[in-house]
Amino acid sequence: MSGPMCFSNPPKLSSTCGAGNVEEIAGLQTYVTGHRDSHRAILLIADAFGYEAPNLRKLADKVADTGFFVVVPDFLFGDPADVGNPNFDLEAWKNAHPSDKGSEDAKKVIAALKSKGYTAIGAAGFCWGGMVVVKLANNLDCIQAAVVLHPGPMTEDEINEVRVPFAILGAEVDRIFSAEKIKHLASILAQKSEVDSFVKIFPGTGHGWTTRYKDEDEAAVKKAEESHLDMLNWFTKYIK
Repeated sequence: MSGPMCFSNPPKLSSTCGAGNVEEIAGLQTYVTGHRDSHRAILLIADAFGYEAPNLRKLADKVADTGFFVVVPDFLFGDPADVGNPNFDLEAWKNAHPSDKGSEDAKKVIAALKSKGYTAIGAAGFCWGGMVVVKLANNLDCIQAAVVLHPGPMTEDEINEVRVPFAILGAEVDRIFSAEKIKHLASILAQKSEVDSFVKIFPGTGHGWTTRYKDEDEAAVKKAEESHLDMLNWFTKYIK
């Protein structure tokens, strides 16, 4: 997460959107939705705009409708990127929210979920969240499957350390993490015979397309929904 595309098309945040509710998990305010009596949980990790983005919560509800318990924690601690504020300091914001810190906070959430009886856990991350998820994917005891969608920069070392089924859903036009870079990481994943992987680049899409679409843009909605289905199919396959 290092360029203006990460902060383009900001959503109008809403603390009350979604069919679920907000509660505290591992010290974090968390949007929760779905089947509490399930043993399967999905952790969604937001981009720079945080857990109050309506399309993200809508996606959480969609995943929950298929039988999962879904959690969307506020890993930004009430400090989403406020790009509409002329005093917003981008560099200070990025320094305040390193993905390493996000991964440590995510591990606490996962531990809390396990303590509540959730034995199969998947994680998906969007932009900044993708940078967090790849750090979780190196440990089968942490999560059992991962999806990153238009992720921020990931390193070859991080991909080499992946130990769980790992999917990358990338944009065709993305200056943050280009299709060429994604194809390169795909070649590394393909050599890891012990780890199943799925890599797909969506034609005609740009960074953020999975959650920052406008409802009135039918073509954008269709492309987003295609990525949502791919994500859901991955979790259905591996989170059992």
